[in-house]
Amino acid sequence: MEQNTATKPIRCKAAVSKVAGQPLEMEEVEVAPPRAHEVRIRILCTSLCHTDLTFWRLKDFPGQHPIILRHEAAGVGEHVHEVAVGDTVVPVFSAQCGDCPDWRLPLRPQLPARPGMPRDGTARFSFAATGEPIHNFTGVSSFTEYTVVDVAHVVRLKPGVPPEKACLLSCGVSTGVGAAWKVAAVEPGSSVAVFGLGVVGLAVAQGCRMRGAKQIVGVDLNPEKGRISGKRLGITDFINPNDTGEKAVSEVVKEMTGGGADYCFECIGSTSVMAEAFQSSRKGWGKTIALGVSSGVAPISIPPEDILMGRSLVGSLFGGLKPTADIPILAQKYVDKELELDEFVTHEMRFDDINRAFELLTQCFIWMGGDRENGVGVEALDNA
Repeated sequence: MEQNTATKPIRCKAAVSKVAGQPLEMEEVEVAPPRAHEVRIRILCTSLCHTDLTFWRLKDFPGQHPIILRHEAAGVGEHVHEVAVGDTVVPVFSAQCGDCPDWRLPLRPQLPARPGMPRDGTARFSFAATGEPIHNFTGVSSFTEYTVVDVAHVVRLKPGVPPEKACLLSCGVSTGVGAAWKVAAVEPGSSVAVFGLGVVGLAVAQGCRMRGAKQIVGVDLNPEKGRISGKRLGITDFINPNDTGEKAVSEVVKEMTGGGADYCFECIGSTSVMAEAFQSSRKGWGKTIALGVSSGVAPISIPPEDILMGRSLVGSLFGGLKPTADIPILAQKYVDKELELDEFVTHEMRFDDINRAFELLTQCFIWMGGDRENGVGVEALDNA
C-alpha cells in the first residue's frame, strides 16, 4: 500500500455474512485507516477452516451480523514499531502483546470473544453504499481484500515463505504442530494416537514425527487421509472406526500400542471422541490433548478413578504457541525443509468463489490458495 493512502479509507471487496448459515455476500466495503497500535493489511491469501463453518452456522455466538469472518501486508498506524510498510505478515486470532501478565507466563494465548477492535471495541469496516458498520471476527476478519488488525495480532515473517504457504501458519498447521511441540511435549520413541485427520490432525502427526515419536496411529472415517497424506506426514498405523466391528476404537489403539498411547490428540471437537481418546491413553502417564472446537455443550464423561491412575486431559488453544516468538520458528523450519506445508495444498480458488468453497468444505476438506493477479484468495482448512 502506498504511503499516501495510510491515513485514508480504502474501498474494496469483502465477503460479508449477513445471516447465520446463509451464503456470504460480496459487497463493496470501506476499510478505515488504522488507529494507534493497528496495522492495515492487504490480504493475499487467507484461510477457511472448519471453525469458520462452526461460527458461520451459529445464531448465538459472541459476534454480531453483519460480520466479516476469518483469518499479508501493510499500512501502519501510530505507535506501531513492530512492522513497517511492505512487510509480509501473518494475522493471527491469538494475540501476543508482550506486556500484560498473561504473556509473562508460558502458554497463555488469548481469544477475543467480542466483536470490534480489541482496544476500543469499535469497527473498521462499513458498507460503502450506506456507511452501516460491519463487525469483525476474532480480531482478524480476512474475508476481505484489506483488513485492519491490532499489532498484537500480527506476526512479521522474513522473506522466503510464499504467501499461499505462510497463511497456513496462521491457524491449522501451527495449531497441530504446536500441540505436539508445546502442549504435549512429545518425547522421542513414544506412541501417539491422533483422532481426526483434517489439517490440524495431520499437522499434529507431523509435529509428533518431528519430535521423534516412534508410532503414530491415525483415526479417521476417511481411509484416504491415513493411507495417503497421513503416511507422508508421519502416520504409521491407521484405524477406521467403521472397521473395528464390536471393538471400541480405544481397545484397538491399546492393542496396537501395547497398552495405550503415551499421547492422544482429539482434533474433531466431539466430547464423545475426547472421552474415547482419553480411554486410548496409557494408564500411569497417558496424556490427552483436546484441540477440536465443539459447537455443543455436552460434557465430557471420564471416570474419576481413571484420573487417579495418572492419566490427564488438557485443552489446547492455537497449539499453546506464542505467535510472535513461535510462528517465525515454524516458517524457518519450512524454509529449511524440516516442516511440510505443500502437502496441505489440494485446491486453489478465487475469492469470488468463496461460497463454493464453503460448500466443498462441508463435503470434503480442502485447501485453496490465493489469486496472485487480483491480490486475494481463499484457502480452506479443516480441523475435523
